[in-house]
Amino acid sequence: MLSINHFINGQHTTASQRQQDIYEPATGELRGQVSLASQGEVAQAIATAKAAYQTWSQVTPLNRARVLFKFKALVEQNIEEMAELITREHGKVIDDAKGELIRGLEVVEFACGIPHLLKGEHTQQVGGGVDSWSVNQSLGVVAGIAPFNFPVMVPMWMFPIAIACGNTFIMKPSEKDPSSVMRIAELLKEAGLPDGVFNVVNGDKEAVDTLLTHPDIQAVSFVGSTPIAEYIYTTASAHGKRVQALGGAKNHMLLMPDADLDQAVNALMGAAYGSAGERCMAISVVLAVGDVGDKLVDKLLPQIRDLRVGNGMTPEMDMGPLISAQHLAKVSDYVETGLQEGASLLVDGRNISIEDHQQGYFLGACLFDHVTPTMRIYQEEIFGPVLAIVRVKDYAEALALINQHEFGNGTAIFTQSGEAARHFCHHVEVGMVGVNVPIPVPMAFHSFGGWKRSLFGPLHMHGPDGVRFYTKRKAITARWPQAKLTEAASAFIMPTMK
Repeated sequence: MLSINHFINGQHTTASQRQQDIYEPATGELRGQVSLASQGEVAQAIATAKAAYQTWSQVTPLNRARVLFKFKALVEQNIEEMAELITREHGKVIDDAKGELIRGLEVVEFACGIPHLLKGEHTQQVGGGVDSWSVNQSLGVVAGIAPFNFPVMVPMWMFPIAIACGNTFIMKPSEKDPSSVMRIAELLKEAGLPDGVFNVVNGDKEAVDTLLTHPDIQAVSFVGSTPIAEYIYTTASAHGKRVQALGGAKNHMLLMPDADLDQAVNALMGAAYGSAGERCMAISVVLAVGDVGDKLVDKLLPQIRDLRVGNGMTPEMDMGPLISAQHLAKVSDYVETGLQEGASLLVDGRNISIEDHQQGYFLGACLFDHVTPTMRIYQEEIFGPVLAIVRVKDYAEALALINQHEFGNGTAIFTQSGEAARHFCHHVEVGMVGVNVPIPVPMAFHSFGGWKRSLFGPLHMHGPDGVRFYTKRKAITARWPQAKLTEAASAFIMPTMK
């Protein structure tokens, strides 16, 4: 039985007064307990990080990068162990867990370039004997609040850039799968990161609210559902903090009649059902133009029925369980809602039985056809292995539906028409767009984020926006007059350069 507490000032702490159970999704068995931090415990972590900031912020960017280089090597050496921690507590298949780690490490690799990324701008002789330049300086203590679906990758979108920029960090992982972040803390310490620079507090709303309101927290990053993202953005902003809060999604694939259908279906299967649909970039709606809908169904049905669903620790599985019994019930309720609303349920994954795992939180792939925009299963984020097909008459109708939706996280178009793809990229009101790419997650040296109610705050995550978020710009204008020059007269007008 695991007992997971907190990691503060380079040490595992003793258990908090409040505990929450952790379950293994594939079996439904109790895995252990995680401590839920009190306001005082979070404040202790913040005080530790504030003290560590005084020294860490003065470490050269090159030496901060060297710690991250060592950390990257340690994660790679322990990738099998880390992937197993993810699969045991989240449920995704082991190869998907390794993929999550690799995508997270790409941000670490980007952050290792911090000596270059922090360079400011310089202009000599902006005026007579006057030079001007800018520098990027760290903020102080910053915090990250991560979701359950990517227990390693999302934290790695946050802390590597933050600490590379010279900040100290408080990580609040999901209480459903916290073990992998605790292992990250140990590996950072082993890599040479000074105590107090990276701290982990596990908890629930009490811990989150403390991070959002504490005066010594300068910035907060969050990924999760839209209602929580909006709450975090509103609360933290009201307390004077920078906030980047990524919310929900309803990602559409626009399938044109000229698309390579085999390619599109293969891409769609992974995008819709990978990680049991528990991805903010999962494709959950297909807009099938014209008569391509019937052809799509004919090709999807046999592939869905051949999906291998089971314990993610078994290498040949395609899809594992959902994260919890509560989430399984929620997604199953959406399936029932779709039936009541009049959609055609072509594949019903409810009541699936996995041999030797009857108590696991499994839901097989579900496929709805003839879904309409008025239905809840179209409007709301389900976050499970439920795919909806919406029939549309033409490209213009499909584009309008995407642009009318409240979410604008990710989208994709599958077509062989360069003209259609170019028009789509220019006119679609979504933050991340794929052309014959189903899950257009940018590489680490670009930034990740959606539009509309998928993002609260002006800056996206990682990439150039990540550096901007975790630093503040200072502009300096300097003159060094020679001693023999006479004192300049006082000026009472707006200074201008000549």
